[in-house]
Amino acid sequence: MLIPPKVLFAKSSVPRSAGHLPVRSQVAPQDQWNLRKIFPSDAAWRKAFTSWRGETDRYAQFRGKLGTLDGLEAFLTFDSDFDRQSEKLLLYAYLKSVEDVANPLYQGMKDEISTALAAAAQAASFARPEILSAPKTVWKERLASPRLARWRRLLSEILRVKPHTLSGKEERIIALTAEMGQTPSKAFRLLTDADFTFGTVKDENGIEKPLTHETFSLFLHSPDRSVRKKAFEIFYKTFDGHKNSLAALLEGSVRGDIFHARARNHASALDAALFAENIPSRVYENLISAIHRALPVLYRYYELRRKKMRISKIHFYDTYVPIQSDIKVHYTWDEAVDLVGKALAPLGDGYVRTLQKGLTSGRWADRYENAGKQSGAFSYGGYDTLPYIMINYKPDLIESVFTMAHEGGHSMHSCLSARHQSYEDYNYVIFLAEIASTFNEQLLAEYLIENAKEKRLRLWLINRQIDAVRATIFRQTMFSEFEQRIHEAAQRGEPLGIVPIRKIYRQLLETYFGPAFTLDDDLELECLRIPHFYRGFYVYKYATGMSAAIALARRVRRGGETERRDYFKMLEGGCSAPPLELLQRAGVDMLRPTAIDEAMRYFEELLDRFEAES
Repeated sequence: MLIPPKVLFAKSSVPRSAGHLPVRSQVAPQDQWNLRKIFPSDAAWRKAFTSWRGETDRYAQFRGKLGTLDGLEAFLTFDSDFDRQSEKLLLYAYLKSVEDVANPLYQGMKDEISTALAAAAQAASFARPEILSAPKTVWKERLASPRLARWRRLLSEILRVKPHTLSGKEERIIALTAEMGQTPSKAFRLLTDADFTFGTVKDENGIEKPLTHETFSLFLHSPDRSVRKKAFEIFYKTFDGHKNSLAALLEGSVRGDIFHARARNHASALDAALFAENIPSRVYENLISAIHRALPVLYRYYELRRKKMRISKIHFYDTYVPIQSDIKVHYTWDEAVDLVGKALAPLGDGYVRTLQKGLTSGRWADRYENAGKQSGAFSYGGYDTLPYIMINYKPDLIESVFTMAHEGGHSMHSCLSARHQSYEDYNYVIFLAEIASTFNEQLLAEYLIENAKEKRLRLWLINRQIDAVRATIFRQTMFSEFEQRIHEAAQRGEPLGIVPIRKIYRQLLETYFGPAFTLDDDLELECLRIPHFYRGFYVYKYATGMSAAIALARRVRRGGETERRDYFKMLEGGCSAPPLELLQRAGVDMLRPTAIDEAMRYFEELLDRFEAES
C-alpha cells in the first residue's frame, strides 16, 4: 500500500457532564451523522470487507514486474483502487465504534480492518524497493509518461524517500514491527484510562464528584482555588504512584522512534519525523527560538493574572480558570451554526453555505453525548464520503462553539481538497490541517470580541483568546522542546529513567513559566501524562499551525479577494505539492520565523488591550 491512510483530526476532549445520558437508540436521527452515505448497513460493510480482504493476495502477482511501464501502471491502478476501498471500510468501522465504545460488534469490526490493513502493508512491502531499483533513465521516462501522470506526485515522493527505503526483506521486517511499535502508546492508554482511579473531589458547591482525565479540566476551571488545588494534588498523586512504569513506557516509545530513524538512515528521530511530511528542521528550530524570544511577554501575562486574581503566588492550577469566571453563555446547536457562519463570512458565501448545510441537513455531525460515546471531538472523512464530525456539543460551553468551528475547518479542508484533487493527491498532511482548523477559530474569536456589547464579556473573550495562544503556541512549544531533548539524550546513550526525565522537564518548566512563577514539584510529572509524547513529534504542529493561522486570518480579514483566493489555494491543494509550498501560496513562509513573530505580536496586543480595559 503506497498511499498513506487518511488521518483523523482530533481536538482535545470537551469535558463530559454528569447525569443521565440517552442510549444510542434514543438519539434523534437529525442529531446523528449519516453513515448510510458510506454503507447502507452493517451487512453491506461486511460483504465489501470480505471482498476487499480477498484482494490482498493479488499484490503477489506484481512482484518482479514493476520495472516495466505496463507492470507499474497495472500495480499502481490496483493499489489505488485497493486503498480507496480500504478508506471507506476503515472510516465506517471507526465511526460506528465511537458511537458506543462498549459495543463489541463495532469494536470487532474496527479491529478486523486494522489487522487486515497491517497484513496488506506487509503484502505490499516489496513494492517501494522494487520500484526504486530502476535506473535513473527509467525514472526519467516514468515521470514524463502520460500513462503515469495520475501518480506523478506519488512517484516523485517515492523517489524523494529513496535514501531511506530499505531492501524488500528489510521493508517487510519493518512492516512486521508496526503493531509491536504501538505497545507503549497502547499500554499508556490502558493504564491511564482504564486502570487509574483518581477518587473524588468536592466542587465549589460542596458536591462530591469523580476526578477523571476529563473532570480534571473542569476542576481547574473552578472559581474556588481550594477545589483547583485539591484536584491538582490528587490527580498527580496517582501519577506519582505509577511514575516508574510510565517512564519506562515513555522511554520505550522514544527508543522505538530512534530505532526506526536509524534503520532508515536518518540523522535523528526528529529528522525522521519531519522528513515524513517534508518539513525542514529549520521550521522546528525557528519555532523554539522565536518562542524563547517572546517568553518575557508570557511572564508578564502570568504576573498580570496573579494580580487580577488577587493571589500572592501563582501556581499551575491558577492558569486555566478565567480571570472573570462568572460569565454565562448559551447557544443552541442552530444558534452556534449561525454564529460560526457569520464569523467565517470573510471566507465567502460558498464556504459558509457548504459548512452550514453540512452541520444541519447534510448530517455531517454527530452532535451530542450518548451513553458510551467517545469523548472529545474530531473530523474524519474520506475521498468518497462526507467529511464527518464527531462532537459532544454543550450549549452552555463557549468551547463547544469553538470546537464546531475548529472541526468545521478540518472538514471543509477535506471537502475542498477532495473536490479539486485526484484521490492520490487529496490527502493533505497534518502540518497543514492544524492551520485550516485554527484559522476558523481565529475568525470566530475576533468576531465575538468585536461584537461583544458588554465590557465584561469582551474582557472575558480577550482573556480566553490570550489563554488559547498560551496553551496552543507557548505550551505546545515547550512540549516540542521536551520531545527534542529526551530523544537527543537517548541518542547520546543516556538513560531515560524517571529521574533524568523529570530533570529535563523541570528545566523547561522553569524556562517557560519564569522566575516569579511558583512551580509545584508534582508538575514535573506532567511529562508522563501527555498522550502525544508516546507517539513522538506531533505537538509542534499545533504551535506552527496556530501561528500560521493567526497570520493568515489577519491577512484575509484585512485583505480582499486576492488574499482569500490565496488561502483557498492551500485548502484546495491537498498534497499536490509540498506543504510548505502550499502554505507559501497562501501567503505564509514557515521557513522564516515571521508568522511566529506575528503571532507573538498578536499575543502582546491582546495582553495590552486586556490590561488597558480591565
